[in-house]
Amino acid sequence: MSFTDPIILLLLAVPVVLLVWAWQRRGWGVAMPFDHQDHARARWTPWMLSAFDCLPAIALIGVIFILAGPQVLRKPTKQRVLTNIQFCVDVSGSMSMGRRYEMARDAVEEFVDSREGDAFGLTIFGSYPIRWVPLTQDLDAIRNALPFADPQRQPMHMGGTRIGSALRFCHGNMVTEAEKGDRMIILVSDGMSSDLSDSNAALELADELKASNITVHHVHVGSGSVPAVVQDLARETGGEAFVATDRKGLQRVFDQIGRLRPDRFEPGGTVPMDFFLPFAILGLVGLGGHLVGLCWGRYTPW
Repeated sequence: MSFTDPIILLLLAVPVVLLVWAWQRRGWGVAMPFDHQDHARARWTPWMLSAFDCLPAIALIGVIFILAGPQVLRKPTKQRVLTNIQFCVDVSGSMSMGRRYEMARDAVEEFVDSREGDAFGLTIFGSYPIRWVPLTQDLDAIRNALPFADPQRQPMHMGGTRIGSALRFCHGNMVTEAEKGDRMIILVSDGMSSDLSDSNAALELADELKASNITVHHVHVGSGSVPAVVQDLARETGGEAFVATDRKGLQRVFDQIGRLRPDRFEPGGTVPMDFFLPFAILGLVGLGGHLVGLCWGRYTPW
């Protein structure tokens, strides 16, 4: 046990003096009529009165210890393991069809709200990737950035869909920014990739992502099937590929991704915490006993 202000413990000399004085002094105040009676059978009375005299000093001891700030090291507790989640969102022209981007944006926002404590980043891509928001635990940064990533706000040269280039870009960002914790990329797109037509290139990219402990989940927004090459890439990294055609479907997909990577906890380090309870009990016992003595024990003349 340690104290935040150990110098205050020097005040313990005061209650020690009071205790010594309570047991060494002679005479017990004003004599009452029954003091002249025979007390041979009540030899315990002086001891009882001395004990009552000690109680204020005991209460003072408890107060002094509390003022000194007693602390003990708390046992290791489990801390939430950080998960670094980077959204890789397609903002090509086709994502503005049928309110696809609006549905994806709402699903992402709800997913972010459900994973408070994780770090999130946002990369948008079309023909080229753009780092929109670096990994951060400030959830408002993601929420506020999503409306400005709308495909209708993008220049014409973002009209293509190059998933391979975007994932390589996200891989570099994740390795640089996510120094600890799990790593996950959630790819949201609605079309075929113009730079992943070769399955060997996709598997090579999957090996690079897997070597960096990055899991890729692909959310295909649209009525078509998931491109086989992207589906294989996601599975090679340990992730899954999903199809969602409406807002509810997107929400179910993100819920499923959350279940695939549930919150994990690990033992944390010890930290000092206040340890007032025993000294508070000591002070209350001293004060309570003193009140009982004032009302019952005759060491004051009332």
